Amino acid sequence: MDYKDTLLMPKTDFPMRGGLPNKEPKIQEEWDEKNIYQKVLDKNEGNPSYILHDGPPYANGNLHMGHALNKILKDIITRYKSMRGYYAPYVPGWDTHGLPIEQALTKKGVKRKELSVAEFRKKCEAFALEQIENQKKDFKRLGIKGDFNNPYITLKPEYEAAQIRLFGEMADKGLIYKGKKPVYWSPSSESSLAEAEIEYQDKRSPSIYVAFDVKDGKGIVDPDAKFIIWTTTPWTLPSNVAITVHPDLTYGQYNVNGQKYIIGKDLASDVVEALGWDEDTLVLENEFKGKELEYVEAQHPFFERESLVINGLHVTTDAGTGCVHTAPGHGEDDYIVGQKYNLPVISPVDDKGVFTDEAGQFEGMFYDKANKEITDLLKENGALLHLEFITHSYPHDWRTKKPVIFRATPQWFASIDKVRQDILNSIDETQFKVEWGKTRIYNMIRDRGEWVISRQRVWGVPLPVFYAENGDIIMTSETVNHVADLFEANGSNIWFERDAKDLLPEGFTHPSSPNGEFTKETDIMDVWFDSGSSHRGVLEARPELSYPADLYLEGSDQYRGWFNSSITTSVATRGQSPYKMLLSHGFVMDGEGKKMSKSLGNVIVPDQIVKQKGADIARLWVSSVDYLADVRISDEILKQTSDVYRKIRNTLRFMLGNVNDYNPATDAIAEDNLLEVDKYLLNRLREFTANTLDHYDNYDYLDIFQAVQ
Repeated sequence: MDYKDTLLMPKTDFPMRGGLPNKEPKIQEEWDEKNIYQKVLDKNEGNPSYILHDGPPYANGNLHMGHALNKILKDIITRYKSMRGYYAPYVPGWDTHGLPIEQALTKKGVKRKELSVAEFRKKCEAFALEQIENQKKDFKRLGIKGDFNNPYITLKPEYEAAQIRLFGEMADKGLIYKGKKPVYWSPSSESSLAEAEIEYQDKRSPSIYVAFDVKDGKGIVDPDAKFIIWTTTPWTLPSNVAITVHPDLTYGQYNVNGQKYIIGKDLASDVVEALGWDEDTLVLENEFKGKELEYVEAQHPFFERESLVINGLHVTTDAGTGCVHTAPGHGEDDYIVGQKYNLPVISPVDDKGVFTDEAGQFEGMFYDKANKEITDLLKENGALLHLEFITHSYPHDWRTKKPVIFRATPQWFASIDKVRQDILNSIDETQFKVEWGKTRIYNMIRDRGEWVISRQRVWGVPLPVFYAENGDIIMTSETVNHVADLFEANGSNIWFERDAKDLLPEGFTHPSSPNGEFTKETDIMDVWFDSGSSHRGVLEARPELSYPADLYLEGSDQYRGWFNSSITTSVATRGQSPYKMLLSHGFVMDGEGKKMSKSLGNVIVPDQIVKQKGADIARLWVSSVDYLADVRISDEILKQTSDVYRKIRNTLRFMLGNVNDYNPATDAIAEDNLLEVDKYLLNRLREFTANTLDHYDNYDYLDIFQAVQ
């Protein structure tokens, strides 16, 4: 007898090796052929629904690990909800307008100036659709289940029409207006930017202290005294029209070696140190409250223009002199306080950041280059008291990574003030996985300025605004809805293909256009208005979806982006948040917690993982990280993930081998006859199952991963 014939060994056809890179595409092909996504939906039709609304990734470039983290998390959620019986459709979307696509075409050699606007826009559209197909293929390869045959795309006519109608509703409520206010302006992009498009980086800037002679002391300050201001933007001095002091702060007139200077008393020692004065030479001659200095007149240091002393509550004692250089054309606080005093809004800088003739002798200079010329002139005039260079955090264009400026230009705005409290109330009613998420978006809305919704570009949704012969703005329900109907039937390119009068309703007349002549707005809408309209163009428009969504899930940068613009437009038009719950994930870093970059050679992309290890390894990695914070990935981390995958796979193989000849009809054991150890293990299984379901319900995938391991 051969003893091996007496051994009962596990038997299974389940292979030890997964061979994922080769097998997964065949499995996914089979899913498509059998239309598994639709069959799961059909099975649960009529059951309670669970709607996770997809925030649209930008249709440009290859997928990175942030895309993979985001889409796999969403897929885990919708698959789980489907398995629990919910009707859980997933409609992927793409954001398709904006500057990066214009820049990508320019890099590809498209000569923008040789084409009409309509021709260039058609090339932008073709490029965006090509990018979508590439990204769609890669998302599907990651095993993402959804309606990829019918995604939502922000350039589609029906989406643009919904966006225009939403804009019209906001306009009807008085929430849309045009004004000349200082906004973030990117000379490198030649366009205004929203707050969400700003990031802060270190910048080296000149730090100067400048003396302004008193022109008329109004009997308060001596006529031979000087106000001292401090600024890190000398290039804004040609636009100076005022000096702002805090009404409640105490200011001193100090004599320093025979020269009289006015500064805030609380900042005197800082100024003495910065200017290198000997403190013993500082003699306080007089003091007064800021409110007493109101309407004192100073002389601009190099223009024949007065600089009015005014009161403003934004003045602090954190830095500077307590006397704030004020140029309403280059700062929000300056603009607001300037309105109160009816000050002129001077902004002598063009779209490219070059000084215009309004800047006098600095005409033709790039604003940053003019810093030296201006400080040299101040020195020549004896007005420059001190110059040094400092490195400080400064706003930059998040796309070009170049510094931005504040510049007053005519722009279209959406009012935040009028709906701010309603938005904050909606945030209070929204669920958050972590409390800091609520705090973050609440504070952003609370502190947010008016939303600049116009952009000086061509690849985007046109602002549906007309002008009469005398410049009167025409923006009525009739005209806006007519434009929406035209866009729905023809796409938004019609705006650039037809004259203004052919875009207006038939027979339209206006008292300010006696000759029947009209012009149209040339600015387009901020792309955040595009994506922020998706609750209208997708959730309300698609029969399988519903508004509000159960969940929005995106990266933590979207508190200032899509989360923000979506709740703003939704509350403004529907009076409620478009999401019942908000969830965010962190960024993907390398194994040492550093940002990935080609120069460091630490970049890992989804395509690389899928080809080398398989999509299941990428998916298992997502479930193994604490996604609420920034997460790490490296070859070593992926190797550890692969090891866990092999353990899970071979444990399953061992179990399958053990039950290979099990027949429940003949081999099942009644519960009464179970051994204690069997009862114990069944209890462990039930506990594990209950805990796992609880973790899924609470979006805690790391806990499941650890328990399975």
